[in-house]
Amino acid sequence: MAARDCRFFNGYKPCGKVDSLASDCTSACAHYDRPRSRVLLIHLGALGAVVRSTALLPGIRRKFPGCHITWVTEAPGDVLLREHPLVDQVIVADPDGIIGLGALEFDVTLVVDKSLKASGVLRATTSKRVFGFVTNPKTGGVEPATPAAEEAWKIGLSNQLKFHVNEKTETRLIHEALELGPWRRDLYSLHLNELEEKQVEERRSVWRDSAHTALIGINTGCASTIAYKKLSIKGHVLLLEKINRRLPTARLILLGGREDTLRNQTIAEMCRELGVQVIESETEAGLRDGMISVAACDLVVSGDSLGLHMALGFQKPTVAWFGPTCLQEIDLYNGIAVQTKAPCAPCWKRECSKSVMCYDQVDFDQMTTAVQTLLTLKREMQIKARLEIAPDL
Repeated sequence: MAARDCRFFNGYKPCGKVDSLASDCTSACAHYDRPRSRVLLIHLGALGAVVRSTALLPGIRRKFPGCHITWVTEAPGDVLLREHPLVDQVIVADPDGIIGLGALEFDVTLVVDKSLKASGVLRATTSKRVFGFVTNPKTGGVEPATPAAEEAWKIGLSNQLKFHVNEKTETRLIHEALELGPWRRDLYSLHLNELEEKQVEERRSVWRDSAHTALIGINTGCASTIAYKKLSIKGHVLLLEKINRRLPTARLILLGGREDTLRNQTIAEMCRELGVQVIESETEAGLRDGMISVAACDLVVSGDSLGLHMALGFQKPTVAWFGPTCLQEIDLYNGIAVQTKAPCAPCWKRECSKSVMCYDQVDFDQMTTAVQTLLTLKREMQIKARLEIAPDL
């Protein structure tokens, strides 16, 4: 009999866990794993927020040991979650995905998004318990699903609480809203397959002059939702010039997506005119290739954008600057944050008419010092690790 209750059973094709064509699908299989419960995680959100929510996965596994996790997200967020060992199934929130979701039942649903769309996804399936956020069907307003979500809900409703009172990171607020148990400050996590890992090493070898050359990735873009989360072109050139002056042997890598191609070309041309050599990473090959470029860097400098969250997903030392968004909401772990000196920050505004923007009031010397500090710390940790492995060297 086929092992219908196995985590990997799909009922229409081999699961791919067994190489032998002669092997039968039974509970005697070495890969047989019967989930104790089924958990649905609904986070459609922005791409950076989707990466941030990977920090919730260890807590979900602790709260529901042996569970099967299905994550519903919007494209192309599913691309970022590919290869993740803690996610059993990713469903895209498109018409086909929602139809398929309607065939499933879950023991628990965790709703991260405070949105009508997320509540619509919730209504498309069956779940015994719901944590996080729901929509009142009579008013259309988002509400806490349980009292535990009230703190995160109230912070979202008040600029005073969000900008000036709250000191918790967003990952902690959501972790507590979903009732995932004691806060342990779990890491973000992104995963590459074996071929992609080889591409990381190949890219590093092409970019580096020697094994001791530091690769500093500069993420130049951000989503159009809040365009002020990226530095100006002139600002990036000034920052790159300062880093090059302080760390002349480092290689400077321009990171970004398709929308940053021309921007990066302009930055590179202006840098070369000043005698600063930069490397333009591939920007037209999609999200997975972007992940490879980030993973190839030793350190990443970024605004509050997807590039920052990718860097954290690969546990890279990060230097992040903040202008319109809230510094305290992002856990940089061992990274360093630099906040604009603009007195109006944070504001979360999508439009601004000020003559001097917040991104023009960032201390680039402070950012450069942060880069130098993190690289020094990284080298010291590498030396310590080598000595622990071979103390006689």
